Amino acid sequence: MELRVAVVEDDPHYRGSLETLLGFEPGFHLASSYSEPASFLEELSGLSPTAPLPFDLVLMDIDLPGMSGIEATRSVKRRRPEAIVVMLTAFEDPEKILAAIRAGADGYLLKRAGVAEVIDQLRSVADGGSPMTPGIARSVLELVRGGHPKDATSRGDALELSERERDVLRALVRGLAYKQVAAELALSIDTVRTYIRRIYMKLQVHSATEAVARAVREGLTD
Repeated sequence: MELRVAVVEDDPHYRGSLETLLGFEPGFHLASSYSEPASFLEELSGLSPTAPLPFDLVLMDIDLPGMSGIEATRSVKRRRPEAIVVMLTAFEDPEKILAAIRAGADGYLLKRAGVAEVIDQLRSVADGGSPMTPGIARSVLELVRGGHPKDATSRGDALELSERERDVLRALVRGLAYKQVAAELALSIDTVRTYIRRIYMKLQVHSATEAVARAVREGLTD
């Protein structure tokens, strides 16, 4: 099954490289490509709220004309929460990383990793992973460990998680994809997805990246 990817990238050379690779790489299909977010959001808003999305994943730059990729991601998630959005950017600024996660980004990749490495990271999406280059993963963990102390409200939310939900959350924190979580906990992939939906609802998050950040920040899997 091919992973259909929509690209939102204003650099014509980099966008062209992505288009070429996605057009020929086995297991991938270039669903659409845009030089700015307005036309992408316009097409998305033209779909019925119940219509299937014409893509499986959006690769979104941050520094875009007219609207930042972070704002565009927030808009996408507001309209279609099920859409998977992966930031693809040159920025390693922790503030931008955190802003992207809060906007609902499902992954955060650096352009300097190279197009081929980006493609390798995206393969995990088909298994329910949240792609994140190692340097960014370290930045996120340092960011959430270094700030935002635990509080009573957070602990109240944590108490609502069942032990099985905590097991699933612990697996996500370790970076396991959905299929790996299912195998480790002897669950079906559908059951894992059900637990993850419940975790999102209870923690009031919209992505695995957000769930992991909150789990580490607030010690929810201790």
